Amino acid sequence: MAEHNILGKTGEEAAVRYLLSKNYLIRHRNWHSGKRDLDIIAEKAGELVIVEVKTRTDDLFGNPEEAVDEKKIRHIIESTDAYIQMYEIDKPVRFDVISVTGEKPPFRIEHIPEAFYPPLW
Repeated sequence: MAEHNILGKTGEEAAVRYLLSKNYLIRHRNWHSGKRDLDIIAEKAGELVIVEVKTRTDDLFGNPEEAVDEKKIRHIIESTDAYIQMYEIDKPVRFDVISVTGEKPPFRIEHIPEAFYPPLW
């Protein structure tokens, strides 16, 4: 496995541990359906929480969450629509970003609730 894939997987593990420590229920991790994928699907307080995880060894070239651009947001929204239809979910949806920075634990974790809203295309 490529080093950046290992780092990403490690970052997602750290994000899941963080969410569990904050009493989130983890519904799915690395959900895929065709070309659609979501990092973490969780629930808390009656909301479906879609979490995009961005991991970097350092923030020398910007914070990890800055990698969530318009194209990525569109992909997340389309993937979320597919997930909601597949599982017939009728709950409010929130989109969060968790940035994980560091080469090894303890990582610096920043959780950004409501990091973005679905745009009106």
